[in-house]
Amino acid sequence: MNWTAYIDGYCERVAPGLWGEPLNSLSNLAFLIAAIAVWRQAKETHGRVFALLIGLVFLGSTAFHLFATRWAAAADSGFILVFVLYCAAVFPHVFFGVRRGLSWLGILVFLAFTAVVASLGGGLYLSALIGLVVFAVVLKGEDRRGFALAAGVFGVSLAFRTADHTVCGHFSAGTHFLWHLLNGFVLYLAASTATKKAASRRDAASSVSD
Repeated sequence: MNWTAYIDGYCERVAPGLWGEPLNSLSNLAFLIAAIAVWRQAKETHGRVFALLIGLVFLGSTAFHLFATRWAAAADSGFILVFVLYCAAVFPHVFFGVRRGLSWLGILVFLAFTAVVASLGGGLYLSALIGLVVFAVVLKGEDRRGFALAAGVFGVSLAFRTADHTVCGHFSAGTHFLWHLLNGFVLYLAASTATKKAASRRDAASSVSD
């Protein structure tokens, strides 16, 4: 496989070149802002890992929309997948108190669920949206509100991602940059909600031990 092969996958790009997608490239700053915000909130390991993973999403997506090559596309998709799988691994522990070792089995559960969704015509993003909705339904209080907002925003962002090529004839920049802007907020909401929950569980455990 030629990893340097050119990929023209978005409405905004009409030719090879570093600045072929200015809006798609610059809108990735939403991920960097989200990473910094989560890092500033982080009081334990999970929060710092979330911040670093969002930072990798920023780097991968920026590289893809700047260089538009296969290696950059692989980095973009790979870093997104790592973030989603980390969520699948730690959310059971953070929100439901599942033991750390067992919690990592969430990765296998999510991959199996994604395979089922893919067989029905969906994919990673649809299964992630369903996952957000499920958490919004089963959780309570601030946790529910965080995931409900994340699910709503992610649903809108998926619509903009899907509409990108459809609107080319009316808006040459397309709508993919809106996917970035909204997803930066979605990743922040998911990571921030989990970080706050992990911190509250740690504080509760400390008070009990004292």
